[in-house]
Parts: sequence; structure tokens; C-alpha cells
Amino acid sequence: MNNKMITLITEKIISWQKRAPFLIFILAAVVGTFTGLIGSLFQLSLNFILNWHENFSKYSLEIPYYLKYFLLFIIPALMGAISFYLVRKYAPETSGSGIPEVEGALMDLRPIRWKRVLPVKFVGGLAALGSGMILGREGPTVQIGANLGKMVSDTCKLENKESQHTLISAGAGAGITTAFNAPLGGILFVIEEMRAEFSYTKSSILAVFIGCISACLTYQLIINSAPILTISTPNSVPLNSLWLFIILGFVLGIIGSCSNFLILKTRSFLASFYNKNKFNFIITGAVLAGTFGLLFSFRSELAGDGFNVIPKVVEGLYGFYPLFLILIFRFFATIISFGSGAPGGIFSPTMALGAIIGVLFGFIIQDFFPNYDINLATFTILAMAGLFAATIRAPLTGIVIVMEMTNGYMLILPLILTCSAASFMAQTLGSSPLYSAILENTLKNQKSV
Repeated sequence: MNNKMITLITEKIISWQKRAPFLIFILAAVVGTFTGLIGSLFQLSLNFILNWHENFSKYSLEIPYYLKYFLLFIIPALMGAISFYLVRKYAPETSGSGIPEVEGALMDLRPIRWKRVLPVKFVGGLAALGSGMILGREGPTVQIGANLGKMVSDTCKLENKESQHTLISAGAGAGITTAFNAPLGGILFVIEEMRAEFSYTKSSILAVFIGCISACLTYQLIINSAPILTISTPNSVPLNSLWLFIILGFVLGIIGSCSNFLILKTRSFLASFYNKNKFNFIITGAVLAGTFGLLFSFRSELAGDGFNVIPKVVEGLYGFYPLFLILIFRFFATIISFGSGAPGGIFSPTMALGAIIGVLFGFIIQDFFPNYDINLATFTILAMAGLFAATIRAPLTGIVIVMEMTNGYMLILPLILTCSAASFMAQTLGSSPLYSAILENTLKNQKSV
């Protein structure tokens, strides 16, 4: 009798283990759907706030100019102060993009406190990005998605670490998918960027697929299915011009390395500044948000995530020298915004910088090599992916996200060349991948506390 009971229990356990991946797939779909829903709500809310900026500056002519300037500074400054206060008081791990925190959680080195992180990252990220600071929405959506994965695993009382990590990874991939309407980019982000932390099994990979697909379907049902960037779709380039894109990649590798170095130095300097007085963090957020909010209202190309700039530079609305000045300003402003610890990402600002660099490079090539007849949109797309590859050191992810964002599928060969050259140059210069370096610094500070 006892042997029969043992056999029956064993069979039940084996049966449950066989069905367990199916349960994870269902939960991954739930995580992806929640991420797509909340990420879409985040984007719609952000668009509403940014539209208010634009409309207020255009249609508030009856207000005295000094009062108008004051309001355009003080309202974003209050938003920045609220954002930085929430981060400082309730969830310091929401500072920055949050992606290094997700990677640390997959290594069981950083906690995921989803009850705190979810509201703080949503509200704080919305306030920081809505103020006009140069930040990307992928940071909030990735961290929100990963925390939703942890929330679902906790709610369902999943004890298995591998299952928990699978749902966290599925949520992170769904966050990238929602930010860029790029499901394949979300999948590759987990496989490539989180390669050292993600546990690869057939079930876990399929769960990430399901999470990203669910997020994409939800996003497209709520917003739309169109690519998030509307620029002219370039044709293939002549084979004898491919050497140009290797040079472009080398240039982007140098710029990406400098960007990473300066971001890390800025974070280190400001961390020391914040430690001197607990209010320094909040004051910094208020000043930065107010400044960029004022800039966004009058010169939108100097603030915001930069996606509003890309179509303009591709259409040739800026000459070489004005565009070069915009590049210099946005380069340092991006470093300050992201290095400040604001709850926002770096993907979008990096791609905007890449687009500007690409157009400037295109101007030079069109003057010196007019026979190649390569349009500016081509250089834009290649440089967006190349600077992403040099900074994040995830070239395949950069290639796919940019293709999905722009419909630039005809440029696959020059994209590979540009991103490979950019990654090679960044690695040759000794530049560490940005998120890995940030996580390493976070863990060092954690041990010293």
C-alpha cells in the first residue's frame, strides 16, 4: 500500500513538472500583457505632458512674458523635485535606467522590491521625462516590466529561482518591446545584453518570446502598429561605398567610449555631491528639470528624448554648423541628465545623438563623394545603431531595434559593418559596456555601506 502511494505521488510530481513550463508560458503572457498595458499608459501620459509643454508655449500669448518664462521653468522644476524625492525617499534602485538593477537581480545580487519600484518608477519616470530632461522611456518600461515579472512570480508563489528569473527576463524584454514597438529587439535584448545573467533553456527562451509578443500585441492594440519613427525608407547602398560605414563605425566607437567615460565620471562626482547633503539630490533634479523644461518649450531640439529631432535632421532642416552645435549641446546634456540619477533611460537619447552624427557624416560624404548618391536617412539609421552598439555593447540588439523602428531592413549589411566597427573600436579603447560598469559600481558601493 505504501509503495503504491509513493508511486502515485511520484507520478503526480513528474506530471506537474512536465506541465510546469506551460504554467510559466501562461504567466509570461500575463507579464507581457501587463507590461504592454502599463508601458502604453506611460507613453500616452508622457505624450500628454509634452504636448502641454508645446501648447502652453505657443498659445499663452496673453500671459506676460516674464510670468510665462517663470511658469515654464517652475512647473518642470517641481516635476523634477517630485521625481528625485520619490527616488531618494522610497526606492533608490529606480535611479537611472534600472537595467543594471535588473541584471543584478538575475544574479541574485540586487533585490527586487516591486511594491516600491512600480509606483516610483512610473510616477518618477513620468515626471522626469515629462519635464523635458534628456532621458529615454525604455528605462522605466524595462524596470517596470521586470518588476511585474517578480510581482507575478510572488503572487503565484513560485519558489523556483529559475522560474522567477524567467518571468523577470520576460518582463524586461517586454519593456524594450513596448518602448520601441520592437518585439524582436526585446527578445534579442534579453539574449544579448543579459547573456551573463539570463539562464538559457528552451522553456526560458520561449517564455521571453511569449512575453515580448504579448507586450507588442497589447501596445499595438492601445496605440498603433506603425514604426515609432517616420523617416524616409532608404534603399540599399552601392557595394563600393561599404568602406565608408566602417569609418563611420570607428567614429561612433570613439564617441561612444567618451560618452561612457563621462557618464561614469559624472555619476561618481554627483554621488559625492549628493552625500554631502540629503537635499542636494532633490535640488539638482529641480534645477535640471526646470532648465530642460524651459528649453523644451522654446527649442525642443535641445531637450527631450530626441525622437522629435530625428525626422527634422533627416529632412535637412538644419545646416551643418547649427546641427553640430546641437550635437555638442545634446552630448553633454545627455551625460548630465543620465548621470544625475534621474529615473530614465539612455537608449533613446543615444539614438538621437547617433542620428545627428550620421547626418553630419552624411553631409561630409555627400560633398566629397557625390557619386555614391547615399541619402541622409541611410547615414541616420546606421549611426543610430552604431552609437547604440558602442555605448551599450549590444550590436545585434541595436541593429534589430533600429530596423524595427525605421523599416530599414534593406540596410542589413551596412548596419552589421557599422555596428561591428563601432563595437570593435570601443573595445579597443578599453571602454566597458555602460550597464555592466554601472552595476559593478553599484555592487562596490553596496559592499562599502
